[in-house]
Amino acid sequence: MTDSLRVVLELGKKRRVVAGAMDWPGLDRWGTSADDALDKLSSYLPRYAGVAERAGMGGAFVRARDVEVVERVPGSSSTDFWGIAHVPSQIERDVLSPDDLQRRLDLLRACWAYFDDVAARVSEELRWGGRGGGRSRDSIIRHVYGTEPGQFSRKVGVRTELDVVLTPDGLATHRQEFLDAIRAYNAEGEPARTWPIQFLVRRTAHHVMDHGWELEDRDQPGPLPL
Repeated sequence: MTDSLRVVLELGKKRRVVAGAMDWPGLDRWGTSADDALDKLSSYLPRYAGVAERAGMGGAFVRARDVEVVERVPGSSSTDFWGIAHVPSQIERDVLSPDDLQRRLDLLRACWAYFDDVAARVSEELRWGGRGGGRSRDSIIRHVYGTEPGQFSRKVGVRTELDVVLTPDGLATHRQEFLDAIRAYNAEGEPARTWPIQFLVRRTAHHVMDHGWELEDRDQPGPLPL
């Protein structure tokens, strides 16, 4: 770990750039240019600080405020369409040490806890706007919990039925099995199908945080953030 905020830029072919913080899973933002994406990422540092604090890394996160672009990756049409990272960087292809992996998994756990807390306190009916338009709180929660086994954990062999993850005990069991599978794949140097393990952790955490922040934004009075 360095005291800089290492960022990878994924450059869409036409209109979007994704900036991802390599050492802080869940901290990804997109913009219409590299500078715009970096500005958006920087604006979310105070919001991500709560995740770092939950993971016991608040001090390290405060120190890592000097943004350093360490790689630029050509994106795809999906980068432009979704504003989400779709192409793993070279940095993310490295097999993680057990300590580095555990650090990232602690942050993923913190992202899960953050989302769960937000989901429990926001209003059932949310303001219209943002990605997802008029989806209700419960619809977003169902989407987040259901997408994880549908798109992410299955890449390391964890296939959990939707009705299971929609129960508290089932969700907790699923998450533990997912973490255990990530550790096992990383120990063998195996990718998560076409994704490196680092990228899997990053994308899983991003999906949780993106919708957690959406819930917060749509629960607040006033205009939605850009």
